[in-house]
Amino acid sequence: MSITSRRHPTCEATDMNSQPSTDQAPGSRRVRLFAAWAGADVVSVLGSRLAALAIPWFVLTTTGSAGQTGLVVMAQLAPMVVTKFLAGPFLDRIGPARGASWLDVASAVVAAIIPTLHAMHLLTFPTLVALVTVLGALRGPADAGKYALVPEVARLSGQPLERVTGVAGTTERLASSVGAAGGGLLIAAAGAPNAIIATAAGFALSAALIGLVLRPHTNVPRKQTRGETNAPGAADARSYLGQLADGWSFVRREPVLRAIAVMVAATNMIDQAWVVVLVPVWATHHGHDSGSVGLAFGTMTASAIAGSLIAATVGARMPRLATYSAGYLLAGLPRFAVFALDPSMPVILTVLAIAGIGSGVLNPIISAVQFERTPAPLVSRVSSLVTAMAWVLMPFGGLLGAQLLDRLGLSGAFYALGAAYLLATLAPLVLPSFRAMNDRPSRALETVT
Repeated sequence: MSITSRRHPTCEATDMNSQPSTDQAPGSRRVRLFAAWAGADVVSVLGSRLAALAIPWFVLTTTGSAGQTGLVVMAQLAPMVVTKFLAGPFLDRIGPARGASWLDVASAVVAAIIPTLHAMHLLTFPTLVALVTVLGALRGPADAGKYALVPEVARLSGQPLERVTGVAGTTERLASSVGAAGGGLLIAAAGAPNAIIATAAGFALSAALIGLVLRPHTNVPRKQTRGETNAPGAADARSYLGQLADGWSFVRREPVLRAIAVMVAATNMIDQAWVVVLVPVWATHHGHDSGSVGLAFGTMTASAIAGSLIAATVGARMPRLATYSAGYLLAGLPRFAVFALDPSMPVILTVLAIAGIGSGVLNPIISAVQFERTPAPLVSRVSSLVTAMAWVLMPFGGLLGAQLLDRLGLSGAFYALGAAYLLATLAPLVLPSFRAMNDRPSRALETVT
């Protein structure tokens, strides 16, 4: 696949009667299509982050039970990971743009049902758990569909992959920050039920941007023709599990993708322990309030946005493996060590700002490597699988942090997780599979061998 102007189809071919898709749209249309995709990504992430705040807060304020609140959070997260893992063949069959828009519509409907039933005094806790489970199951493939559109957006807009993935990383982090901060204010001002309505509106707007603006210009899957029953990637000829196995087989044959997924899964689990357990406990042990915790996380997120912008601007000219390794070195051990040492708050914030820049350059590089190496018919399957692999250990992060805290104490837990992060960070420097990150294939393979 080219990262500049060569054609990159997101499916095997198109129908003769389907709308043609040129290599690049005219200038004004390029801007409009890119803005539609980026806007859909922003409002979708805003909706997801707002839901992650509003729904647990709604449960806590209406039931007063921390246990029920935790159950609802798990009910939302677990199906999201599972359906993201399984979503690839579905998205390949109907096209990621169509799939993302449909799933956003369904998400908006399910989210709107929650405050509606609450207003009618018909919302029971089992019903809420069921609705939240469905919402989580919808968000997994909806987000995967938008992510799978990255190569098509790069082709239509004529932008290098690193620029598109850099913008995606920037908008995701910016939307996450605004969603977290603005969500808290919205919940305080309007109440959790109204915040959930705003979540539904965000999903609906994302569906409109993808479905009405971007989808008409993307390639669409064609119907199978006679004699293609064994053609790789032919959606109607293969069982769903068979298509899923195609994606998994490809990941197994690509050592660099497999190595990245395993490394990110490990570091995501460590990051989760740091976020949900160690930093909050550090704050209570040293007399800091929740504002200090918010300032710490906000500083790192803001600098991560800067890192993503750097990747979007000059990422195409940066040496990938060296930048990837440096990013992890900056984002890892120093962040854990500074909390273990507990210096003054300005020192902590300075270290977190540097760590955020390192963190911000990672996802654009990872995404560019993945999309360049993935055959066009497998984009949705492979991107969904790799993302699910990267998330699979996250639910265990809180448990890991709590266990280390009980056994080693606060400083010992910080040092232990920092050392584990450093070991993961050194993997690209010693494992040969990571060296393929520096290869830039001219185009992705279009068949599976």
